[in-house]
Amino acid sequence: MTSVLITGPTRGLGRAATLAMAAHPTHPDLLLIGRGGEALTQVAGEARARGARVHTIPADLSRLADVRDAAATVRELLKSGPLAALVANAGAMSSDTRRASADGHELTFAVNYLAHAQLIAALLPSLTAPARVVLLGSNTYQANFWRRLLHVPEAQWRDPIDLARPASGDEAPGMTASGVAYSNAKLAILYYAHELQRRAPAGVNVSVYEPGWMPGTALGRDAPAPLQAIMRGISRIPGVATPANSGPILASMALDPKWASLRDGAFVVRGKVTEVHPIAHDPARERRLWEATAELLDVARR
Repeated sequence: MTSVLITGPTRGLGRAATLAMAAHPTHPDLLLIGRGGEALTQVAGEARARGARVHTIPADLSRLADVRDAAATVRELLKSGPLAALVANAGAMSSDTRRASADGHELTFAVNYLAHAQLIAALLPSLTAPARVVLLGSNTYQANFWRRLLHVPEAQWRDPIDLARPASGDEAPGMTASGVAYSNAKLAILYYAHELQRRAPAGVNVSVYEPGWMPGTALGRDAPAPLQAIMRGISRIPGVATPANSGPILASMALDPKWASLRDGAFVVRGKVTEVHPIAHDPARERRLWEATAELLDVARR
């Protein structure tokens, strides 16, 4: 029996993808890494009702010690079969870039990027070819007409050690800084995907999924209440991405033969392979990110 691991399975996109995988004809074992509690128990129960064999692994992804413990638990569980796919779905967008993770890193960068880099580093030897790593990306790294209109800030890349450092000062940085931090973390994921593919064992393919803008989901739960209300209204417009229509695509990328040849950080936007902007291909930045990530993760172990 092959296994699929997904982080952030309890809400939104992750929940929809988890339930789609549970009902998939291949019947993979599901390894669910998320915050312990009722939501994790509930989604596991719903997945089992769809015929899946499910293991829940409680972990707070803002704590790298939790991530390492979760990886150790996964390795024990995998003694009964191979890991076919790792879906790095969990995400967060802190409304205050001064907030630090348990390891002292800026919270958005810590959860979206560092936690998954830690998890993948620990489990890469456990992926049995042919295997897939699917990372969650976002088009917010590059501005366009609509993102400018909605004041969605693009990435402002800096050295990764700086990106991991919380903001300082007494005055709250505001939603623009929060958006920049999110876009930086998502650009880091694209860079990481390219470098990971260069270093991954033969037969382990790396891709990145952009589910589309999903206003009103839990990702923006730290946003001001009026903005959350506006986003919920936009989410009801026909054609806007939702967990219900984007989650099954994420499940398909992990399991279906049509995506088996995706590699090199291929960027899939709502089911269509899409070229990234030139800024998202930079071998020098990708190498530096890999080196800086190793430094940050090594410090966290001490």
